[in-house]
Amino acid sequence: MRELAEKAKAWPFVEARRVLKRIGGTVPEKGYVLFETGYGPSGLPHIGTFGEVLRTTMVRRAFECLSDIPTRLFAFSDDMDGLRKVPTNIPNGEKLEEFIGLPLTSVPDPFGTHESFGAHNNARLRAFLDEYGFEYEFMSATECYRAGRFDASLLKVLECYEAVQEIMLPSLREERRKSYSPFMPVCEETGHVLPVPVVKTDASAGTIVYQRDDGALIETPVTGGRCKLQWKPDWAMRWHALLVDYEMSGKDLIDSVRLSSRIARALGGVPPESFTYELFLDENGEKISKSRGNGLTMDEWLQYAPRDSLAYFMYGKPNTAKRLYFDVIPKNVDEYLSQVEKFADESDEARLQNAVWHIHGGTPPTETVPLSFAILLNLANVCNTEDKAVLWGFIARYAPDATPEKNPILDELVGYAIRYYQDFVKPQKKYRAPDARENAALHDLMETLQALPESSTAEEIQHDVYEVGKRHEYEPLRAWFGALYEILFGQEQGPRLGSFIALYGLPETIALIRKALSGEDLSAA
Repeated sequence: MRELAEKAKAWPFVEARRVLKRIGGTVPEKGYVLFETGYGPSGLPHIGTFGEVLRTTMVRRAFECLSDIPTRLFAFSDDMDGLRKVPTNIPNGEKLEEFIGLPLTSVPDPFGTHESFGAHNNARLRAFLDEYGFEYEFMSATECYRAGRFDASLLKVLECYEAVQEIMLPSLREERRKSYSPFMPVCEETGHVLPVPVVKTDASAGTIVYQRDDGALIETPVTGGRCKLQWKPDWAMRWHALLVDYEMSGKDLIDSVRLSSRIARALGGVPPESFTYELFLDENGEKISKSRGNGLTMDEWLQYAPRDSLAYFMYGKPNTAKRLYFDVIPKNVDEYLSQVEKFADESDEARLQNAVWHIHGGTPPTETVPLSFAILLNLANVCNTEDKAVLWGFIARYAPDATPEKNPILDELVGYAIRYYQDFVKPQKKYRAPDARENAALHDLMETLQALPESSTAEEIQHDVYEVGKRHEYEPLRAWFGALYEILFGQEQGPRLGSFIALYGLPETIALIRKALSGEDLSAA
């Protein structure tokens, strides 16, 4: 397998080979290769944060397929950052206004469940990562600063103060340059993180002198959590202190990576291998944001689809911007299931290219799912029920060996399909009556289906549906299927009709067509 991994073209293997080359194929002095992901807990964890941990885990798994060198993954939370603005998607947000400027781990939790807002958001992230089964070590900036873990590197930043300023100042607006310092002291009186001017540095003493807003000059050590670094120097300092080997980030941080890498080199370190992924967009094409709460959350996706379908979404084309909203869920569920089905019959070489190898660490589930999510959605549509047992009644006839107990993935999909249909499909449905040509074609289809034996296969049914469309001179034939979807399902797109009719039943489908022809309200079926 290792020989195949050395040639595999899947993007996690490409990235893993870069990491292996970085360390020269030998165990680093610290004894392991360190992968890191960063998280700013200024808002509730969103799906992009999960994606970064997942994708980094995929690279880590690929690396472990290439080498026996030990690895670790740090999920780092920048929770000592000062609260800049109150997120719009939290309860009683107005009560946090008075805490602007305090470290997130010093801001009260508006949810009332943890000792601070930062701790609450950290817990939400960890709970999801734990539920998914990630192997990681959580790291808190607050704990690292206050426990002295960063002290040596903070003193190094102080020693290289002028070099850091030379890197940072040209990147700033003129007004900000006048007061910028990489060090932000934590006020002993108020606890606020202060972005104030530094008027003197003393590397030998490990202190700075800063000017408070009231004009007072205050001397403070840079160690022990009494100073917090600005974002880009902080990132570089963290790389230097932890000896990070690999970290990915979004396209919006390209300049930050460039500047932080220069600072890391100025400190005498080597910046990690980096990977830039494209951003997630909401349905309007705007970047998703923790503070705005636009786009899908992890919890929202998991209300309507299995978590592995979310991982599949994250795996594909990380260099391409993706719209992340509810409409993408069904497609990703079915594509994921298709890849699982293919995996069983693939060669080892092909498996390394299959998304499910990277999602499941080489051991995907073996359950065969006989029905697509799209088919189940349309079954929920025509049944118009919230009862899983109703759908299972049809499934049992189509796949007699399938049961909720023996097919847990399929049973989950039935529940997801009902929920997704009720919340997203049903409110948007627009049935229409057939025109004269469609009326004739539907009568023909009904008679054709009546002539078929009950044992007809999905392929045989699909063939006859095609033939009806041809007889009525639909060109292209997709116009015939489009008409069926709009008239029978109240939507512009739908399932492969042969498979759906085989599942729903010939008599039931004939009855559905008869209702449409008689002008009955199918939305009340």
